[in-house]
Amino acid sequence: MTDAPAASARIAWLPLLAAIAIALGITANPRWLTDSAGHADHGAALALFWAMSAGFVRGVGFVPRLPPLRWLLSGTACSVGVLLALWRLG
Repeated sequence: MTDAPAASARIAWLPLLAAIAIALGITANPRWLTDSAGHADHGAALALFWAMSAGFVRGVGFVPRLPPLRWLLSGTACSVGVLLALWRLG
C-alpha cells in the first residue's frame, strides 16, 4: 500500500455545496422535516442527513477504500438521499 492520495481525492464542489445547503436549511427551518400533520418525518430526516453526510465526506475529497462505504458516502448517494427526502415529503 502507498500513502499517496488517490487521483480523485480532491474537492467535489456539487456535493459539498449540497451538504452546506442542507445543513443551513435544516438549521434555519427544521419544519421542512415534518409531514402535513406537523409530525416529524423520521424517514425524510434519515435520507436528508445521509445526503448531508455523504456530501460533506465526498465534498472535502475523502474517498473511502471499502466499496460499500465508498458508495454510501459518494456524490451519487448524496443525490439519492435528497431525492428520497423529497419523495417522502412530497
